[in-house]
Amino acid sequence: MPSIKIPTPLRAYTGGNAQVTVTGGTIRAALDDLTTQFPDLKPHLFNNSELRSFVNIFVGDEDIRFLDGLDTPVEAGDALRIIPSIAGGQNVPRRVDQTGLRVGQLATIILLLLAFVLNLWPVVLFVAVAQLLGGLDAAYAPYKLFYQHVVKPRGLAKPNLTVDNPEPHRFAMLVGAGFNFAAVLAILTGAAGLGWALVWVVIALANLNYWLGFCLGCFVYYQLNKLGVPGFTRAPLA
Repeated sequence: MPSIKIPTPLRAYTGGNAQVTVTGGTIRAALDDLTTQFPDLKPHLFNNSELRSFVNIFVGDEDIRFLDGLDTPVEAGDALRIIPSIAGGQNVPRRVDQTGLRVGQLATIILLLLAFVLNLWPVVLFVAVAQLLGGLDAAYAPYKLFYQHVVKPRGLAKPNLTVDNPEPHRFAMLVGAGFNFAAVLAILTGAAGLGWALVWVVIALANLNYWLGFCLGCFVYYQLNKLGVPGFTRAPLA
């Protein structure tokens, strides 16, 4: 059966147990069993049916936010960890799956090149929506679903979790979405040259990120953070 490692601050609610064996085929079911065994623990993990924002769950070294969230499957022998945030709201650890980002970048490049060659503005619109949902960290973001349910299960690419802030990468996706939405609008209003030029800006930036590892949107995010612009709260991690 799976087991869950309990952090020190929460052991007062598990009778002092540092590790608890649970049943269930998903993270949600495992946590349900945990809180059934120790009801006093539930309000410290959940706000109604959702995890509290400062509660991070890991399966091995993988953050469930980069998997299927509470619906992430677990198997007998899996070691789960509950890791609360530290003071100041920083997650412990803050990680980004660079492979997932690269899959999205490659998809963007391929789809936008296809759209340009075949003159298919609906494909540009699809990419814009995919980037918008990715930037908002939506559970049903197309690139995320493709990575989680196609790429990873088939072993086409392995996760590469690195210590990083996700917010700058999400900002970069939102910038890309803005360019692509503007491109679609330009194409539909007769300014096709401008529209496709905007698409090529996104293609160029995605290539820069994919091949050279330089995220211009992330760079802009951190510059805005240095200037104290509201909303840009994350500084580079040391």
